[in-house]
Amino acid sequence: MYIQNINNSFNYELEKLCRIFLPFEKIIFTNEKPQDDIYAVTKLEQQNGKTVVSAYLNMNSKEARYEASLLDNCNNYERECERLLATQLFLCFRELTGYVSEWGILTGVRPAKLFSSICKSSGEDVAKEEFCKNFLVSQEKISLCNETHKSEEKIIEKSTADSFSLYISVPFCPTRCSYCSFVSHSVEKSQKLIPLYVEKLIEEIRLTANIAKRNKLALKTVYIGGGTPTTLSHQEISRVMAAISDNFDLSGVLEYTVEAGRPDTITEEKLRAILLGGATRISINPQTMSDSVLENIGRRHTAEQTVDAYNLARQVGFNNINMDLIAGLPGDTFEGFCDTLEKIIALKPENVTVHTLSFKRASNLTQNGGSQISDDTAKMVRYARKELTDNGILPYYMYRQSKTVGNLENVGYAKRGFEGLYNVYIMDETHTILGCGASAVTKMRQPHGDYIERVFNYKYPYEYINNFEEMVARKAKIDEFYAKYGH
Repeated sequence: MYIQNINNSFNYELEKLCRIFLPFEKIIFTNEKPQDDIYAVTKLEQQNGKTVVSAYLNMNSKEARYEASLLDNCNNYERECERLLATQLFLCFRELTGYVSEWGILTGVRPAKLFSSICKSSGEDVAKEEFCKNFLVSQEKISLCNETHKSEEKIIEKSTADSFSLYISVPFCPTRCSYCSFVSHSVEKSQKLIPLYVEKLIEEIRLTANIAKRNKLALKTVYIGGGTPTTLSHQEISRVMAAISDNFDLSGVLEYTVEAGRPDTITEEKLRAILLGGATRISINPQTMSDSVLENIGRRHTAEQTVDAYNLARQVGFNNINMDLIAGLPGDTFEGFCDTLEKIIALKPENVTVHTLSFKRASNLTQNGGSQISDDTAKMVRYARKELTDNGILPYYMYRQSKTVGNLENVGYAKRGFEGLYNVYIMDETHTILGCGASAVTKMRQPHGDYIERVFNYKYPYEYINNFEEMVARKAKIDEFYAKYGH
């Protein structure tokens, strides 16, 4: 697809909007009149104190054109021009494709954060009206935003100026799922890296704890993720968790999560190591309870193993368990998803996270052309909200990814008092996250401000190991950041 912008440079926002309708189309901006089966022309034209905003779209010889205008002296002129231009192009796409996005022209990751911001400045009624009229969001998604933002606010209030969270990355998995684009390695290919990786990770944990102490930071949540942390042996899990408890002050920690993840990696020894290590919350992530769908996505476990792992976790003593599901998996149906949800609810977990399948460029599913997914996905997401809510498992956080099926969202549901705090803090960018391990990102949030600075670890385990000293040196930026901004 080609786009010609006349008198505007809103390339980034317009490209994201086009991705709602054409997620895999290559989008090229041009200064010349486009020559393609699909092309658009957007234009700003000033006329007698106002600006006319127009969009034209041609899709295989079918045409649509929309325009609107605004006063040249209106508040937030540039932002309004961008919004109106995106709206006109959105209307063109909607007319020619017949597809109605429930999120309207919103393309951002954190719609609830935007909703909350408007609520704080202008009130809930204005936020609802703006989402409806200015962003063309459906009433159902406005309701979801409102509910999640209220839950998120209560969690955000627990954070103070000196708060931080700790993220530990274990980027290994038993096998690579077809939809996955995370930097993770199958154990079959990387087993020999694990012992040295654990050594380096423990060293980085010690160094990071010293940085936190020097800067008088207060630890609120710990999250060990991946990958699948339970690909480590129970002895390795114990060593990593002991390094955390020996070096960080855990007295003020509100939540400690370990992703047990894949049921085929879970053993009683590992669960006991996690519990004794101080974890208060774990995830057991089936994604689906259909054995045929599990096979489609490259998982080497069964639904029965999921139930066995869950029951084992209960027997060991865990009283806060999250379970992840994915709507829109290849080979799944609406009826199949409903069956999965029914089986998960029957287990009575404290948390259920419902993701919408996202076609990441690096995933095997996308590269193998598996992008034709049933339109039932929106029905799955809608059904999940109703059934979970009816069972007292309520939405508490929400985010969106690019290239999701149906331009939909990911939602965390929880029983009251069991909300995943780290999930909110990382998504809202509430406070600093100190990251350890391959692919981890340290994200420093300015106390009493919105400025954010990042420090990136090396992505792959072999890079992390081979460049460890250089990577550690980067963390001097944390001391520099707090020397400048304090708390």
